Amino acid sequence: MAIDKSKALQEATRIIDYILKDDLNNDEKDTIVKDSIDNFNEHVNPGWLVYRKSVSTNEAFIEWEDSEETFKDLYGNEFIDCLGGFGIYTAGHRNPEIVKAVQAQLNRYCLHSQELVDPLRGYLAKLVAMITPGDLQYAFFTNGGAEANEMALKLARLASGKHYFISTVNGFHGKSLGAVSATGKSDYRKPYLPIIQGVQHVEYGNAEAAEAAIKNLIAVGETVAGLIVEPVQGEAGIVLPPEGYLKQLREICDKYEVFLIFDEIQTGMGRIGALWGADYFDIVPDIMTFGKAFGGGVMPITGIIARPHLWTEQLKENPWILGSPTFGGNPLACAAAIAAIKYTLEHDLPGQIAEKGKYLMEKLGEMQSKYDILVDVRGIGFLIGLEYPTPEIGWAVSKGLFKRGVMTGGTLNNAKVNRIEPPGILSYETLDKIISRLDETLAEVQEEFKGTY
Repeated sequence: MAIDKSKALQEATRIIDYILKDDLNNDEKDTIVKDSIDNFNEHVNPGWLVYRKSVSTNEAFIEWEDSEETFKDLYGNEFIDCLGGFGIYTAGHRNPEIVKAVQAQLNRYCLHSQELVDPLRGYLAKLVAMITPGDLQYAFFTNGGAEANEMALKLARLASGKHYFISTVNGFHGKSLGAVSATGKSDYRKPYLPIIQGVQHVEYGNAEAAEAAIKNLIAVGETVAGLIVEPVQGEAGIVLPPEGYLKQLREICDKYEVFLIFDEIQTGMGRIGALWGADYFDIVPDIMTFGKAFGGGVMPITGIIARPHLWTEQLKENPWILGSPTFGGNPLACAAAIAAIKYTLEHDLPGQIAEKGKYLMEKLGEMQSKYDILVDVRGIGFLIGLEYPTPEIGWAVSKGLFKRGVMTGGTLNNAKVNRIEPPGILSYETLDKIISRLDETLAEVQEEFKGTY
């Protein structure tokens, strides 16, 4: 079938007109809603709309604009963001200081030639080394969390010359082939079996199980390159590490000469009330991955940083052997990340989040004592999980909050848990609004599900 270039040009022109317009009339808004539903059903994946309805009851909610604490749909309905793009918006939506830096870079040059030295990448790598613990020194920038974790796993193998990895059950490290091999959820692994071999999963929080796995592998002639772990398991349902667990892992890795990899894609950049989970738990990993909030909620950028002894001669002789992502560490993304670091430090976002997190946890504790359906409240900083008896109750609470103008959502590996992961810049007044609307929602859902749990 021949391509109709004229129709494609006409369609592209129509879409650009929507983007460039400051205001849309109601007919145009209705058209965008209808187009979006058709486009997702026919050209993206109709499953997206099914998932969307699980929270909003209506797939026609189209996200159109945002500002710091909130976002709006096409018709101007405003929602407090309590999901934070799964951790993206620690510095808020469209943070003016970060947007300003990206706009300035956009007016200079956007991407790089790939051949000349791009200074922002070097500046950003230096800054990351300055704000991460211990002797973490060399950074490599990527585009998404899974890609960063892929680089971490590859680096561990390159630097060690060893093979196996230890990961945790219900851990989440991404869905690319290497990252999903380390992910500890069968739903994401089964469709791709057999996947990358040489990954063994142990119970999160059980350091003895991790050591036994390493010992047993070595005993039968295998070699272990690394142990990858989230300081706090996010997608598993906001699972906190037992006291001393992460320090034990550090000791075990030192004992058996295994590299410790911290996946801080979600916990980093202040999310748990410290700049990094490594800071919070006083650990220096050998490799740390970061992302989500790293781009300031404005540009996608992720990466890794590693201790200097992992940067072997092989890596120095062939800088591209680890990877060569075309857009990894591009100037626009680096400008956003540099501005995000500046804003985070200048406004002490981790300190803000630590205090606001305590305030929110106290209020949520009061909700737990008031409502039977709220089985557990757990978290650190602004990474909080609310657990319910069943996934159906969890989704009902999400829907109830959404109709009251608060966006939250479940976790990928544990649908019984709603995550509270809002922007770190939320005011106390907004936090009180969230609590008030949650109170109304829990009362409504508890009545609805009375006698069923």
